[in-house]
Order: sequence, then C-alpha cells, then structure tokens
Amino acid sequence: MTKNIEDYYAPWVKGIPMYVSEHIELAWRKPELHRMMSNENPLPPSDKVLEAMFKYAKMTNRYPDQGLVVRQKIAELNNVDGPQNVMIGNGSSEVYDNIFRMFITPGDEVIQHTPCFGIYGLRGTLLGAKMVSVPMIYKDNLLKFDHEGLMKAITDKTKIIVIPNPNNPSGNYMDPEHFIPFAETGIPLIVDEAYVEYAGLGKSQVQLTKKYKNVLITRTLSKAYGLAGMRFGYTIGHEDVIKQIAGSLLPWNVGTIPMWAALAAFEDQEGLAERVKFNNDAVDYISESLSVIPGFHVMPSKANYILFDCGETGKTGKEVLEYAETKGIILRGESKKYGSDGWFRVTIGSKEENELFVNTVLEFFGVKK
Repeated sequence: MTKNIEDYYAPWVKGIPMYVSEHIELAWRKPELHRMMSNENPLPPSDKVLEAMFKYAKMTNRYPDQGLVVRQKIAELNNVDGPQNVMIGNGSSEVYDNIFRMFITPGDEVIQHTPCFGIYGLRGTLLGAKMVSVPMIYKDNLLKFDHEGLMKAITDKTKIIVIPNPNNPSGNYMDPEHFIPFAETGIPLIVDEAYVEYAGLGKSQVQLTKKYKNVLITRTLSKAYGLAGMRFGYTIGHEDVIKQIAGSLLPWNVGTIPMWAALAAFEDQEGLAERVKFNNDAVDYISESLSVIPGFHVMPSKANYILFDCGETGKTGKEVLEYAETKGIILRGESKKYGSDGWFRVTIGSKEENELFVNTVLEFFGVKK
C-alpha cells in the first residue's frame, strides 16, 4: 500500500512552519519606515570593510577556503591558542544549528533562560528536543538572572544549557561567578555573546573554554560590527570540541565575501569603537529621556536595544507599537509576561530616528519634553 508523503516526515518536525520575521518583511516592503525593531546596527559598514567586499567580489568565481586567516584573527582577539579553537558559520544561527546537531537526539532537554533569543527553541525543536524554559526574575521593575532556577532545571536528560550574556531582550549580564557551577557540571554550556562588544570583551566568558571543554562561546558580526546582511558568526571552544562540531558543517558554508569582510571588520577596531560609542550614548539618551514617564519602566541595557514595560501606565505594548507605526517607526512587540502586557522593545537607530522615537513615546503618553 502506498503511503502519503506526510507519513515519511520525522514525527517531531510535523507542522513546524518556516521561520518568518514579519517585522523584517514589513521593513523591506516599506523602506520608508524606520527599522527600530531587529537589533540591527544603524551605521553602514566602514570603508575598510566595503573595500574588502569589492576586492573579494572579483574572486567569487572561486570556492572559499576554511577561513584560517579570519579564524586566526578571532583567536588573537580572544587570547585563545589559534584557529583550531574557532568555528565560523553563516551567522550565529547556523552556528547554533551545527552545535545542536552534534549533541541533541529526540527526547533530550535544552535549558533556556526566558525571555530569550528564539533561535534556541527553533533549532532545538527541529531536532526533537524538549525546550525547558526557566523564566528570569522580575523584581523591583528589573529583569534578573535566576542562576539557581537554571541549576534546579537540570535533569539526567539535559543535553545543553544556553545562557545569553547579555540577555536578549533584557540587555543585562549574569554575574561571572555564576557561570562556573554550570561549567563544572560537564553539560554543554553555550554562552551567547552576540552583543558583548557593546560592553567590551572584558565581559566575555571566553577564558572558561581553556579550563572547561564543555563551554562554547558564540558570537556574531550582525550587531556591533554592523554586518547583519553578510551573515557571519562564530564559536570559540576547546580544540577537540570544535573539531567534532565542525563535522556538522556544510562544505563552504561561509562565502568568500563575508569571510574577508569579517576579517576587515575585526582589523578595524577603531571603526568598532566608534560604533560602540554611538550606540552606548544613544542607549543613555533614550533611557534618560523616557525615565520621566510615570509608571514606565526602562530595563538597563548593555546592548543595542532597550526593553520597556509600560503596564503600570494602563497602556499596552501593542498600543505603543501601533501608534509608533503611524509615525513611521517599526518597533518590536513582546508577549505578555509577569502579569503585564505592556512590554515592547526598541532597537537603537540613527540620531534622527532615536529623537523621533523619544518624541513619539513621550507624545503617546502625554508627557511634554
């Protein structure tokens, strides 16, 4: 008897839809709108990066190599032994896909600290894992890491623990000493440092990889380096672990242009410093400007986004988003949590966009600047 195609799908993937970012689709359909929703960098690539793109565009008739030069540069910047400690990918999303594939089998558990980056759940679910979500603590109008709650969530089925540092979307860091107990469990511990450059590599947990083989640090060039459209990410870890995880890579997974553009970006530390300063000054400006709204809570951020809770004002985050769109701004919505539906988020934009956002929010809440 002939079976239907549906009978051949792996049971745990049935019904999983294609991932679509509606807000990004909207931004491309309506380029006149201000893109303050996807944690993109508002500043274009530096001239040094553009020169590398143009130079290597002329060589795209050739296959890329394994990225030894850029991996060596990453190793130097992070004070690890060499390229053998680094694996590169098509954005950190592919890096997560590769890591998860090497550890997860159907029925395994992945611990995540929520709210957090959605890619963990997307890739874990695809592989048949159970996502174990440990909520952050919301106390004194601040979101805080619950390291004890994360530890209590560990079972004999736990295959991966992933901790964003700083967390997306709350923008805060976990205390460094709280990572060590997780590293000492031997369970694969992924520390997502996508936004670490905004606070500086002194906040990184990369040195844990020298003592603990189970620790992996993941990063991306989509944020502080401003190369979201080039798709370049990487992970740092023990040589033996990186070698094994690299077995999941598709051949030539990172193209010639992204690879050499990434190297130029890493070499342009002056350009990075300018972008970081611009961002951090803007975070301070927005946070201070909106702190005057009664009942409006601003989460302190060390990243390029700021999370807000306006629940105590009697307004909802959805209402803020709808009003902002009438002013030409796309913001990021957040689900209801901690008894409030007032959550929403903004991504740092250009100077003009940041001013427009501040004025729009103040106007919405009836507060004079």
